[in-house]
Order: sequence, then structure tokens, then C-alpha cells
Amino acid sequence: MANEEMKKFTTAQLLNFCLGFFGLQFAWQMRIILSGPVTEALGASPFIFGLIWLAGPVTGIVVQPIIGALSDVTQTPFGRRVPYLMGGAILAALGLFFLPRSGDIASLFGANAPVYLGLLIAAIMIWIIDACVNAAQGPYRALIPDNIPKEQHALANSYLSFAIGLGSVVAAGTAPFLKYAFHYDMSMNAQFAMAGAAFFLAMLWTCLTIKERKLKAEAKAAATGEEQKSFIQNVKEFFKLSPEVGKICTMQFFSWIGLMSMMIFFTQYAVHIVFGVPDLSSAAEAVKNTYAAQTADGQYFSQICFAVFNLICFLVAIPIGKWAEKRGNKFVHIIALSSMAIAYLLMAFLPNKVSVMSAMALAGIGWASTLALPFAMLSKYIKAGTEGSIMGIFNIFIAAPQVLVCTLLAWFIDKAKFMQDSLSNNHWEYAFIVGAIMLICAAVTASLVNEKQA
Repeated sequence: MANEEMKKFTTAQLLNFCLGFFGLQFAWQMRIILSGPVTEALGASPFIFGLIWLAGPVTGIVVQPIIGALSDVTQTPFGRRVPYLMGGAILAALGLFFLPRSGDIASLFGANAPVYLGLLIAAIMIWIIDACVNAAQGPYRALIPDNIPKEQHALANSYLSFAIGLGSVVAAGTAPFLKYAFHYDMSMNAQFAMAGAAFFLAMLWTCLTIKERKLKAEAKAAATGEEQKSFIQNVKEFFKLSPEVGKICTMQFFSWIGLMSMMIFFTQYAVHIVFGVPDLSSAAEAVKNTYAAQTADGQYFSQICFAVFNLICFLVAIPIGKWAEKRGNKFVHIIALSSMAIAYLLMAFLPNKVSVMSAMALAGIGWASTLALPFAMLSKYIKAGTEGSIMGIFNIFIAAPQVLVCTLLAWFIDKAKFMQDSLSNNHWEYAFIVGAIMLICAAVTASLVNEKQA
């Protein structure tokens, strides 16, 4: 799999390649934006919601390394990575369809069903979605070193950021657009069904249009050797690739604590802090109905903010890749992380609609960079035939930080209460203070990476 044997991808090929990630973002956006309202309506407290969110990091830690290693040695008529991409898309689409219907499914068990059954079903659906999306993501990222020459790695990852931004804008913005342009309220069921269909169809297009390169004998031997090693051995060899690999992983660890502090809790922050809705997880139906309009407005505002956040990601993704080619990945990434930290502090201390939406736009720069440049930095150290294994191990430093956010930060917010309208509320804005500190730590760690060692 020598670099000179790989032909540069044309713009059309890069667009075909990234379309599957466009569809994948529909799954993530519905999962990020609307899983909170779904589970809160079924009685989840902030801490319980955090525990349900453990689905993402736990399946990322467990699923991606295993699937990544398997995809390195899988040989089928359809390719090495394609079976995992399509399998993940199909099962995730089913989970997306059933998640908002969890309460209805629970009602089929009759009046004697446990009160928590609907929440349990929702949690199972979320775990299925996250496991399947993770099963697709690792092999998808591995397609870059598999098929694209090294000098295009930063650009290819930027195209993925472009697809993530555009897909997230469309996914998050569709319901608010229909609401304010045509006065049509798109139901939660319809939004999740749209996400499942988009994921499946977009992934199908990429799998049909991208032809995987076959492994040469020496690369196949390397991949098989990686599979036969224990996971611990693979991790040890991963860190032996270069001293810079450990720094990149540490940077990624801090970055994703910061990122998930916002993504997990933003919708509740918008509803409960920006729009002033108290905690309704255990409130009577009459009380919930009193705040129904405010809650809906908060959810729409959250979707608009995520659309703005991802629109900026979409607009700057490819320019960031080109800028990084000229100035270096490290330099550009430090600036992007710093801009996101500033945005978080604005949201923490100025929780009004204008400043929050402006801050989400600024944070989109950091998001575009995080989706591309750390992978470009790491890809310089990957041996041919081990791409899936390496990406799977690297994903641990994306997934593991989320466990801390889902447990410790969720517990902290659950305990940080104040009274509002004779009801309790939580200090959801604390998530942004913690997130800003972590992003600053990530920027400092990035400054220590010596790119010339690659």
C-alpha cells in the first residue's frame, strides 16, 4: 500500500466519500438534541440522563477498537469496511425510529407495567443507536489512510468536517425551518424517522461509489498480525509509534471533555436557563402543560443554535484544512480550541438568546478543527494495514472523557440546584465553565506537540 500507488481523489470523489458522514450526522443530531427531551419526559433526572448518555462513550471504547481491528482483516466481495458501514446504518436507523416511541411501546404492556419501563426502553434504543454509529465510524475514518494519499489526509478529514457541518445543519434546522417558515410543527417521531432514512440512504451512496483498495500481501500480514495480538499489546505498540502520539491523545482527551460538556447538556441549558423552565422531570402533568410552550420554544432554540454551530463548521471546514496545510495542524488547532473556550465562557456568564447563539457560532470553529486536525496529526504515524486498529484505539481518547462528563459532571449538575417559580432548577451553565477549562488544557497540550517528528 505504498503512497505512490494511491491516486489523488478528485473533488467529486471526496464528495462521494463524505456523503455517508453527512447522513450519519442526522443520527447524531437527533441523538444529541432530542434524547434529553425524550428521556426527561419519561422521568429522567440530570444524573439519570447522564448515565443514559454513557451509551456513547462505553460503546465507543468497546465497539470501535473491536470493529476497527475486525475491519482490518475482513475480506468480503463488498470490501473490508463496507459491511460495517452498512450494518451500522441499518440497525441505527431502526433504533432511531423506535426511540421517540418508547413510551408508546411501554404502554403496550398494559397498566401494570413498571413506571420506568418507557425510560428503560428509551435507554436501550439509545445504546443501540450509539453502538451502531460507533461500529460505522471507526471503519469509515480508516477509509482515509486505506485509499487516499497522505498529502490529502488533512483535506479528506476536512471534507468529513464539511459533511458533518452540513448534515448537522440540515438535521438540526429542518424542524425550526418548517415551524417558522410554514407554521408546521414537525413531530419528534417524524424527526427521528427522517434521521434514520437519511443515515441509511447516504451511507448506501458512499458504499456504492467508493471502491476500496485491496490489501497487498505485506499489509495483509501486518493487519493479521495486529488482530492476533492482545488489545494491551496493540495499545502499547500504539504509543511506541512516536512520543508525539501520547501528546495528541492527551490533547484529544481534554478536547472531548470540553466538547461533550456542551453537546450533552446544551438542550437542557437552553430550556431551563435561557428560557427559564424549571425542572419538570417529576412534575405533575398540569404543571408540565403550564410550561409546554416555553419548553417547545427552548427546544426549537436549541436546534437553531446547533444549526448555527454546525453551519460555521460547514463553512470553515475546508478552509481550515487548507490553512493547516500551509501553517501546520498544531498552529491552526490551538487557535480553534481557544475560540471555543471563549465561546463557552460567554454562554456561562451571558445566558441570553443573542449572546448564546453568537457563542455557538464561534464554537463551530473549534468543532470543525477537532473533527479534522487531530486525525490528520495522528495519521502520519499509522502503519499500512493497521488503520482500523489505530483509529479504534485513538477513539478511546474521544470516548473515555465522555464517561467523566456523563457521570461526574452530570452528578455535579444534578446536585447544583436553585429555586425558581417555587420549583427547583439546576445550574446547567456549570457545564460550560468546566468545558472551557478543559479546552484551554487541550490547547496547552497541543502546543507541546512537535509536528516535525512525524
